[in-house]
Amino acid sequence: MSFPKLGNLAPAFTLQNQAGESVSLKDFRGKKNVVLYFYPKAMTPGCTVQACGLRDTQAELDALDAVVLAVSPDPVPRLAKFVEKHQLNFTLLSDEDHAIADKYGAWGLKKFMGREFMGILRTTFFIDKEGRLSHIFDKVKTKSHDQDVLAYLNSQN
Repeated sequence: MSFPKLGNLAPAFTLQNQAGESVSLKDFRGKKNVVLYFYPKAMTPGCTVQACGLRDTQAELDALDAVVLAVSPDPVPRLAKFVEKHQLNFTLLSDEDHAIADKYGAWGLKKFMGREFMGILRTTFFIDKEGRLSHIFDKVKTKSHDQDVLAYLNSQN
């Protein structure tokens, strides 16, 4: 599996958010820069640190005309609990069959505690207002993710 090509239109998708509403990538075209990030599982320690960091930088993201979309294989009810528990202020999307993660190259072989399995590869994609893929972070550090995202977005202005 490989990532989509930089400069190309980002693969289209429509997924359900934490409220069970459909959200499409095309909804943001011409309006917002999109920070699309894939994470393994809601309410796990690393994913919580990553999500709360982005929650706490919402004002800076707004100032940079950026919207965060977070994708995981979690079902909608689990996403709703994650949002409620941590007062998340951005959109979480449910990709239970990991079809969108596949399209983006964010599903693959992982190793954890000596075993191998297929799962979400923590990856962040930057999509510009024209809907084109402008950058990919494939070595995401959960603790500094929000600052890394802001640094990249600031470098583009």
